[in-house]
Formats: sequence, structure tokens, C-alpha cells
Amino acid sequence: IQGGTITSYHFSCEVCRMLEDLAHLLSQLWLSGKMAVEPKGLEKWVGSAYLFVESSLDKVVLSDAYAHPQQKMAVYRALRTALAEIGGSPDVLQMLKIHRNDPQLIVQLRFCGRQLCGRFLRAYREGALHAVLQGCLAAALALRSVPLQLELRAGAERLDAWLADEERCLSCIFDQKPDRLCDEELAELEDAFQNLTCGSGSQGGDVEVAPAPTPSEKPPLPPSSGQTFLFQGQPVVNRPLSLQDQQTFARSVGLKWRKVGRSLQRGCPALRDPALDSLAYEYEREGLYEQAFQLLRRFVQAEGRRATLQRLVEALEENELTSLAEDLLGLVNPHGGVA
Repeated sequence: IQGGTITSYHFSCEVCRMLEDLAHLLSQLWLSGKMAVEPKGLEKWVGSAYLFVESSLDKVVLSDAYAHPQQKMAVYRALRTALAEIGGSPDVLQMLKIHRNDPQLIVQLRFCGRQLCGRFLRAYREGALHAVLQGCLAAALALRSVPLQLELRAGAERLDAWLADEERCLSCIFDQKPDRLCDEELAELEDAFQNLTCGSGSQGGDVEVAPAPTPSEKPPLPPSSGQTFLFQGQPVVNRPLSLQDQQTFARSVGLKWRKVGRSLQRGCPALRDPALDSLAYEYEREGLYEQAFQLLRRFVQAEGRRATLQRLVEALEENELTSLAEDLLGLVNPHGGVA
């Protein structure tokens, strides 16, 4: 009996270990599938697609423009700005590599988030991406217009034929997992882009290219040394926005950050309503401070040295946020002078 008991005990332990191993294997399979969970508890949805971009003008060969040393950054910035406006931050919609395939450019994209990928597909289907990208490339290449032909593929699937079936398109993109990290060339371009937008200056007009202005608007110029503007009748020295300005704004603006964003968007295409919606969704868990901070961060990234104190103060005044403007300007009191 004792021997039988011991045998049964060992048998039970072996079964338990087998069940534990099976449970671990099933857990790993589950985590590697559609329901993988990120640290914040959000469903991790990652997929990949290729965006084919070609100009219908014979004189504009985008693959040649991207290969040209003096135009490469301008083309990169145009693609980056257009995708940021439609899809949100690079953490959500990322360019992994830009392939030259004369006369086309083929952009490998990484999507993170099913809902935001769906938003990108709707913007693509409705022509919003087409319009924004045309404007950005026209500005980048100093042309009146650059008519484009776009095509979206995921693996062997040509998604343009299935845009009305969003679920099928999402499934195709989800099935194509990214096969690489961000290309070294794009990483270098991004570093150079960040240096420009942080106010380090540029080496020539071919690099520092603004998003395309609307016909009725001209892009504001970077502030010259000693340039001033009036606030409540007092001259204030204009300058590019600093990190401290962004933090002060984010601490105090509260729910009105979107209204300020709409005021800024008139001179900054990168802050149009889809971009504001993307910021609101993407940073909802982090709260109002992060949403407001990322708004100005996007503004500075898109506008570079043209993202000035004057433009922000005017947007604040327009939305009756005078006290916040005073904080940014360092006024001692509403009737005092500049500190």
C-alpha cells in the first residue's frame, strides 16, 4: 500500500508538471498572437504595409529627388510631416525604410494600434493623405504642385481594391509583421531633422522646408535677433519656443489645449483636426498635461524656429488665456513690466 501510495503521488506530481508546462506553452502562444499585451495593459496591434508614391509629372522623379544630397532631407521631411498629420506620432505610424524604385519611392510603414491604423486607412481612402502629401512635396521641391499617384500594399495584396472593406485591409496589414527596425539612413535623417527643429539652424534653403501653406497664407518667418511684438501695449522680444515654455503651457492650459491647437493650425498644417484627434487618443491615459505638452512638441517639430513665442501668445489671447500668456512672458503682474 505504501509503495502504491508513493507511486500514485509521483504520478500526480508528473501530471501536475505536464499541465504546468502545457499552460506555459499556451500562455506563450497567446502572448505571441493577436492578444499580446503591452505594459500599460493595452492590446498590442502591430502590422506593416508599403506606400508607393509616384509623381504624374514627367519632370518630377521622386526617386531621383530623394537620391539628391540637397533634396533628400526635404523629401524626408515632406513624407514625415504628411504621415504625422494623418497618423499621429512616429510611435504609432513609423517609416522603417524608404526604397528607391525609379521613378517611385516605396515607403515601408509600421502601424501600432488597430484603431489608429483604421484612421489611416480612412484618411487614405478619402484622399486626405493624398492632398496633404501633395502639398508637402510641392513645398519641399519648390513647385506650384506635385500631382501624385499613390498605392498601398500589404504583402501581395493591393489594398486600394479593398479600401471599402476596412476589416479586410486591417487583417492584411496585421498579417504582415515588420521584418526590420528603422533603417540607419532614416535614423540619421531623423536625428538631423530633430537638430533642425530644436533650433540649431540649417545649412541652406534646401534643407529647412516648411509644410505647404494654403494659398491665402504665407509661412511665418523665423524671428530675427531683437524682433519684438506687442502684448498689452508692451514690446516683448520674440524667440523660438523653449522646453520651459512647453512645460509652462502644459501645466496650465487644461481642457483648452485643443482650442489653442486649432488657433495654431491656421499656419501649421501639421496641427489639423486629425492630428489633434490623434494626440487626444494617444495620450488619453497620460492626461491633459501630456496632451498639451505633445501639442506644442508637434508644433515645434513641424515648424522649427518658426514655432515662436508670438504665435503661441496670440493663440492664447484668441482663446481668452491671457493669464497663461503672462506666465509665459514672465510678467510680474498684469500691469507690470517684463521680468
